[in-house]
Amino acid sequence: MRISSLQMFNVARNSMAEANRDIMRTQEEMSAGKRILTPADDPVASTKILQLTDELANIDQYLKNLDIAENNLTLEESILDSVVNIIHRVEEIAVAAGNTAALTDKEYKALAAEVSARMDEMLNLLNTRNANGDYIFGGYKSGSEPFAGDAFSGFQYRGDDGQQYIKVTNNTKIATTDSGKSAFLDVQSANKTIETSASPTNTSNPPAKISVGQVVSQKDYDAFYPEDIVITFNDDGALSPPGKNFTATERTTGRVIVANQPYVPGDEIVMKGVSIRISGSPASGSQAVPATRAFGADVPPSFPVDFSGNSETFSITVGGRTERLVLNGNITDVNDLVANLTSTANGNAARLARLGIQVDFQGFRMPAGVNMTIAYGSANADAVLGLNASTGSASSDGVQAVPGDQFFIDSSERQGILTTLARFKEAMESFDGSAEGKTKLSDVIASTLSNLSNGLTSVVNVQTKIGARLNVLEGVRDLHLDTQLVNKKIVSQLRDLDYAEAATRLSQQSLILQAAQQSFIRVSRLNLFDRL
Repeated sequence: MRISSLQMFNVARNSMAEANRDIMRTQEEMSAGKRILTPADDPVASTKILQLTDELANIDQYLKNLDIAENNLTLEESILDSVVNIIHRVEEIAVAAGNTAALTDKEYKALAAEVSARMDEMLNLLNTRNANGDYIFGGYKSGSEPFAGDAFSGFQYRGDDGQQYIKVTNNTKIATTDSGKSAFLDVQSANKTIETSASPTNTSNPPAKISVGQVVSQKDYDAFYPEDIVITFNDDGALSPPGKNFTATERTTGRVIVANQPYVPGDEIVMKGVSIRISGSPASGSQAVPATRAFGADVPPSFPVDFSGNSETFSITVGGRTERLVLNGNITDVNDLVANLTSTANGNAARLARLGIQVDFQGFRMPAGVNMTIAYGSANADAVLGLNASTGSASSDGVQAVPGDQFFIDSSERQGILTTLARFKEAMESFDGSAEGKTKLSDVIASTLSNLSNGLTSVVNVQTKIGARLNVLEGVRDLHLDTQLVNKKIVSQLRDLDYAEAATRLSQQSLILQAAQQSFIRVSRLNLFDRL
């Protein structure tokens, strides 16, 4: 077989190029420190490496989440420790305040000042923000202060019941916050108690306020419980001489507790065993303007009309309620008409009473100010009434009463920690040294100690939950770190280069290239031209 010079040169070139490629590949592996440079190098191992890399990236994120959760819970735990310290200090003050026989008014005011300072301190703690600027006790509404208010009118919670969670494993989420409502407001009260508030529709400017209030007679209030009280400011004309006044009613029944009571800003108001104060100038209400429909308002009355043989009816509608009034007997004038319309014998009196309508010699009158419609009558009814009862005749002058500012005293079985401090402070500030005052203060102190104990229990329960969550975070962190270590080891085994093996291989490949070069030099001289 004859081998051409071109064929010989091609074989040598290809052999040296392949050897050179092997050397370059090995050098790239050594430079990168990896044996797999592209997925084509080892498809199975590349797939496994991709899966493990994704898992390692998830673990890195979970570890960051764990740091965030741990920082938030540690901050919350620190805040709760401070709250517990405040509760303990106020308990000490309450025990000292129990010595009503020895302490003076000034000493109680000094104790009240410290309680006030502790209350402000606790309010600031409950409005603490975390590193992200979120309020830690606001629930989902973490962008605004959850607690607001003051010692006089009490404290309101503007957050919600939500808890913010963070994902720490593929199927595990950990709560990193707690609702301030469940921790500090929904505390079981030692006794049945109250919550006070002003209606959001009040119009006074600046807004009038209602105090946090006290239960001054537990026996009287327990008998009234669980009813709520609504305080409504009336038209000034309800008093003589005119002046601001209010009426208190039961919320569910509307039953009047006190009516048209003169209002003096800041004075104590006591009812049903409850004591409250209202400050400011509440907006007064307005009285109703009666709705009227006078006899003869539409057409001149015409008498007589005898309904003795055949009675007729017409309807009156007020606020969606309709009654049919009977016309019977011989009606010769207005006196007969009024007697007929107010008769008990034919049932008209009861029907008018159900509608709240009065009838006199002038006509129909609705004191509540709700307009009325007279209809479905006959021509005879039109004649005696002087109204278009057949086609419809309606009043238009009625104006309903408009209530003034309203304040609510709601029954409750729970009392927030801040409310407990506010009531304790108020009781000490209002102590007058009398025997009745000592009894009242002693009752408040006993209630305060019980409520502080309940509040402490609520806070400690939250601390217990935080401790459990921190333990879970610690266990999850250890698991992630162990998994991370194992995955990195597997990835290293699959991807990282064995430098000793690579160095040996490079030396071998260099030797092959050198041998190929030397062989080509020798073989290339085997031609006829060298023999000429």
